[in-house]
Amino acid sequence: MKPSTAVIILNWNGDRLLREYLPSVIANTDPAVGRVIVADNGSTDTSVATLKELFPEVELMLFPENYGFAEGYNKALALAAQQGYRYTVLLNSDVKPAPGWLSPLVEWMDTHPDCGACQPKILSYSEPDKFEYAGASGGFIDRNGYPFCRGRIFSDVETDTGQYDDPREIFWATGAALMVPTQLYLDAGGLDAGFFAHMEEIDLCWRIHLMGKQIWVVPASAVYHLGGGSLPASNPRKTYLNFRNNLLLLHKNLPEKDLRGTLLRRRLLDTLAWAKFAATLDFANASAVWRAHRDFAQMRKAYTAHPAENLLRRPMQRRNILTDYYLRGIRRFKDLAL
Repeated sequence: MKPSTAVIILNWNGDRLLREYLPSVIANTDPAVGRVIVADNGSTDTSVATLKELFPEVELMLFPENYGFAEGYNKALALAAQQGYRYTVLLNSDVKPAPGWLSPLVEWMDTHPDCGACQPKILSYSEPDKFEYAGASGGFIDRNGYPFCRGRIFSDVETDTGQYDDPREIFWATGAALMVPTQLYLDAGGLDAGFFAHMEEIDLCWRIHLMGKQIWVVPASAVYHLGGGSLPASNPRKTYLNFRNNLLLLHKNLPEKDLRGTLLRRRLLDTLAWAKFAATLDFANASAVWRAHRDFAQMRKAYTAHPAENLLRRPMQRRNILTDYYLRGIRRFKDLAL
C-alpha cells in the first residue's frame, strides 16, 4: 500500500550532506508511513550518482536547473500532488530524524482536520540537549512582526528538559521540517521565491492561517538540525535578508489600513538597530539595514493584494517581545505566560 506522506529533501550540490544525513532519514522513516524523495535542483556535483549508487531505495525528482529553494519545493510538491501523496514533509538536507519521527506527525494531521501545517520538536544536532535556533518547539510572532520560538527568544536558546513537550498551537512552523497537506500547500501558493532565504516559511504559515487553518507543533516527534551552516548571525547578508524579509512579511500579510502604523514603528525600531551597528563601528551590518529598507521599498510594489484580517491583533500575537526581552529581562518562553 502506498504511504500517505512524501518526505522531500531538496538538494543542490549537496553530496556531502546526503552521505552524512540521508542514512538516518531512511533508517528512521517507516516506509509504510512515508516515502523518502530527493528533489535535485540540477546539481553539477556527484549528488545524483551518489543517490543512484548508495541510496537506490530513494525516489528521485530530477530538475534540469537550479530553481532555488522556494521554487524547487513548489515544483516538487506539485509532483507529489500528482503522485497522490496526501501530506508532504519539507525536510532540510542537514536534518537527522529521531526513530519513529514521522508517525506522530501523520497521526496528528489525520485526527486534526483544521491543522494546515505542523512541525516536530527541533533540537540542535551539535548540542542535542538544546533546542535548535530555527524552530525549537514552535514559532511565534509579536505585534511588531518579530519572530521568536518556544525554546528560543532572539539569541537565547534553552536546554530541552521536556518543558515544551505538549502539542501546542503556534503561529509558524519551521521550514527545516515542515509537514503540510500537499494540496493545501499548493492552494496557499507555496513558498514565495521573492524572499530568497529566511522567513519564507513564516509567510507561508501566515497565509495558511488566513485560509482558516491552524499551525501546530507535535513534540512527540523530534529531529536534530545542524542549522546555521549557511550564514552566521553576524553576517551582513543574513542581516540584510532578515530585515528586508521581515518588512516584506508584514507588507504582504497585513490589511492595507494597518500598514502605515506598523511599518512606521518598524522603521523607528530598525533605525535604532542601524544606530547600534554604527555606534559599534559595524558599518557592514549598518549598511545591510539601510539596503534592506531601500530594496523593500522597491519589492513592495509587486505585492498589491492585502488580507482583510490583521492576525497580529489576535491574543497570541499581542506581546512586544523587544520590551519583554530588553526591559523585563525575559529569556525563557515559559516566562512570557503565552
